[in-house]
Amino acid sequence: MKAITYAGKEKLSLKELSVPQITAGEALVKVNYGGICGTDMMIYAGVHPRAKPSLVMGHEFSGEVIEMNSESPFKIGDKVAVNPIRYCNKCEPCRLGNYHICENLKYIGIDLQGGFAEYAKIPIENLHILSNKVKEDEAALIEPLAVAVHTVRRSKFKVGDTVTILGAGPIGILIGMIAKLSGAAEVIISDVSNYRLQIAESYGLTTVNSQEKDLIEKVKRITQGVGADVVFEVAGNQITADQMISAIKTQGEIMVVSVYKKPPTIDLAKMHFRELSLSTTRCFSPKDFETAIKFMEEDKIDFSKLISHRLPIESFQEGFQLVKESGNSLKVLFAL
Repeated sequence: MKAITYAGKEKLSLKELSVPQITAGEALVKVNYGGICGTDMMIYAGVHPRAKPSLVMGHEFSGEVIEMNSESPFKIGDKVAVNPIRYCNKCEPCRLGNYHICENLKYIGIDLQGGFAEYAKIPIENLHILSNKVKEDEAALIEPLAVAVHTVRRSKFKVGDTVTILGAGPIGILIGMIAKLSGAAEVIISDVSNYRLQIAESYGLTTVNSQEKDLIEKVKRITQGVGADVVFEVAGNQITADQMISAIKTQGEIMVVSVYKKPPTIDLAKMHFRELSLSTTRCFSPKDFETAIKFMEEDKIDFSKLISHRLPIESFQEGFQLVKESGNSLKVLFAL
């Protein structure tokens, strides 16, 4: 089979590998689509602390079951989404049901061989059956959608709140759509890419190109000088680390979604005097993943607009370059 493997800093290879041999409790999945994520870009840049060379990348993917050797609720030919999280079920977070922050957490496509391959062996417990209502390519968006669901659910967001999102990448836009569906009075989203902002605007979000207009002035004008109730930081740079404190209202909540490549400078004094809350979020819970599937099946959102490119696996270099440049792409998928 063909597979995209990490070979070192900014080095990827398309290799011919043997089709994985499954063992008890596993299924062989024919991968249909896999999406490039910001974490994949960290691996590609050589800055991810856990990913090692020869790794088959990809943790946002879906496909169909083609082989099993254990009894399970699945049958050959079932369309499935893959929850890439593996947890130990022994540590304190796991004992409390917080599997997504397991002290020994492993991720398919980061710590274990992933889905940028024609076939992947997956523990049966990590598979979720999909109805025919879910399109094959959009099914690869379930993992980032689960991140957005978890982010909004973990925040202090309430119906009628004004939300500001810093970063109009796929997860930023998905957070905006979830907040809007959940009763936000206004969702303001900023970025420096007009391409991404046009897509965000097509979903009914209020957009600001922060290179062309003063984001904070716009937020204050919309909120009559108060500031946003909740700010979601999804861009991961020093500029947005500064903006998140200025955009929030007194006693508001900042939710940091980004994984920063470099530690930002945070003005804690400004936070202190206004009693701001700073929260963080990591991936998603099993319930969030199930909720994401339900969102897909209910067909309340046109997810197809988030997919900017569908490329063959042979175009892996082009795909990663598109995401690296980012201004004219959103979710880049490999068709496998």
